[in-house]
Amino acid sequence: MANPRRTSAARRPKTTSTPKHTAAAPVKIALLGFGTVGSAVARVLAESKFPGIELTHIFNRSVERKRASDAARHVPASVVWTADFNDILHSDVDIVVELIGGLIPAEAWLRQCFAAGKSVVTANKQLIAYRGVALARLCAKHSVQLMHGAAVAGGVPVIAGVLQGLSGDQITRISGIVNGTCNYILSRMETGASYAAVLADAQALGYAEADPSADVDGFDARAKLCILSRIALHAELDPDQVATQTISAVEAVDFAYAKELNCTIRQVSRAQLDGKLVHARVAPMLVPHASPIAWSHGTQNMVVTSGRFGGDVVFSGHGAGGEPTAVAVVSDILAVAQRSVAVELPVRRRQVTGQFLAPHYLRFVVDDKPGIVAGIAGALASVGANIDSLIQHPGYPKHRLPFVITTEPCLTSTIEKAVTAIAKLDCMLERPLCLQILTIDDKAE
Repeated sequence: MANPRRTSAARRPKTTSTPKHTAAAPVKIALLGFGTVGSAVARVLAESKFPGIELTHIFNRSVERKRASDAARHVPASVVWTADFNDILHSDVDIVVELIGGLIPAEAWLRQCFAAGKSVVTANKQLIAYRGVALARLCAKHSVQLMHGAAVAGGVPVIAGVLQGLSGDQITRISGIVNGTCNYILSRMETGASYAAVLADAQALGYAEADPSADVDGFDARAKLCILSRIALHAELDPDQVATQTISAVEAVDFAYAKELNCTIRQVSRAQLDGKLVHARVAPMLVPHASPIAWSHGTQNMVVTSGRFGGDVVFSGHGAGGEPTAVAVVSDILAVAQRSVAVELPVRRRQVTGQFLAPHYLRFVVDDKPGIVAGIAGALASVGANIDSLIQHPGYPKHRLPFVITTEPCLTSTIEKAVTAIAKLDCMLERPLCLQILTIDDKAE
């Protein structure tokens, strides 16, 4: 247990005075995890030599292997390496930097850190998305701090920017790209590459895991969207209730058709406040070339906030990789060490729906025969959806012919009913791909 007589430099301040740290009383830091981000944090701390900050402990499983790695050359010889979390918990460390990820055992360990009087800096988006509100209450109870600026968009200071710079506005909508892996895949496909080939490249480069489902199926971005909703819209959402759609069904041909519509395709995370309801969705969408969201390529992240008073604000930069994420982590360490306190506004639990009123892109692959368009038009008309355009490029075989229909704005659930009916037509070779078309003035319904 922490010495009850010891006053942690990382505790929530009692006054507004600026603390003064000396070489005799530095703020002591422990890293939980020495992977890509953890080793980058150690390097930034070592090379920047921030006054009053000292890395004293590193926890990792297989700790001897990590200690012998090339990345460990940046770690001071005085640092204690351990594979036992209790060594961290019972130490005189002031700030614990949690970089192991997931809910178990991270949540239990953070709770123990708070009880021991230790503040926490984390990049754990799943933990903050699912447990953030409860953990914030607990750390306040123990007069310590919890900072998570690296949990969304890595090195892009969107969380700090919204909390400190936009708290005076009434933000009603957030949208953008918060998963660098998907952005890398889709922006590469924009040049004609296949999904499978680009995914393999992303895995070889370390952008995608061996099991890429958390990224490509939208679960990673969903957690980040819930965090952004809490700090920007002041709405606590259940991540499991937020609609997601995989990018794996998008093909190179879709980019050709999107280009003809003056669009590209990106995995977009969006949430819009509507009274006590929040409309939220993570999905690949057609994005007009004029939109800032279309400008993001590679592993870049971009978030656009729309405020009642301040209008649109764009955050953009490199969201993936050890060093950009380490910048956010170290910035949080400095904030806690200097007793900076984030603006706190009331957060309320909100119901969430995936419903949006928007135009839609429908791509079909058919065995060509008379009456196909009439059948599709009939299915759309039966649910009240109107066709806006039909596009068919030449050069494809008749027995496997792709073509596209776009609709006028309609509800997501409406178009999904039509797609279910259209998929049953005997000419359809695969289920139609349905993507929302993002527009600046679209509305939630």
